[in-house]
Amino acid sequence: MIKTIDMQLMRYINLFSKISHVPSKHCFIYNSIIIFVVSKKDVSKAIGQNNINLKKMSSVVNRKIKVVGAPQSLADAERFISTIVHPLEIKSVEIKDNCLIINAGQQNKAMLIGRNKRRLDEMKKIIKEYFGKEVRIV
Repeated sequence: MIKTIDMQLMRYINLFSKISHVPSKHCFIYNSIIIFVVSKKDVSKAIGQNNINLKKMSSVVNRKIKVVGAPQSLADAERFISTIVHPLEIKSVEIKDNCLIINAGQQNKAMLIGRNKRRLDEMKKIIKEYFGKEVRIV
């Protein structure tokens, strides 16, 4: 499923575990936001009461932090992707052969791709690691 984690991400995972007392399965960066993947039942515990754990973590690393539930199967892809790109609205996610097709409006499509395809490349890496599929944004 997940192939590699570099040293900086490992440090983030250890710090997150110490602050929230919840083990993180994986950590990645999307759109300059550090996103921690925990089991679905531990999401509220990881966030903490009144977002206290996220606020502590954010102040320590000086970056925005998100916590998402780990996808169990390919059926959870839409929820997982929409949580990662949260301020943006995704209309639907379709699975065809070896490709995951994200359907978004014209404005959201541009924001999902990003300048110089930076966000698209980050999303491709995330989807490849979690679902083993290619990504197309429509």
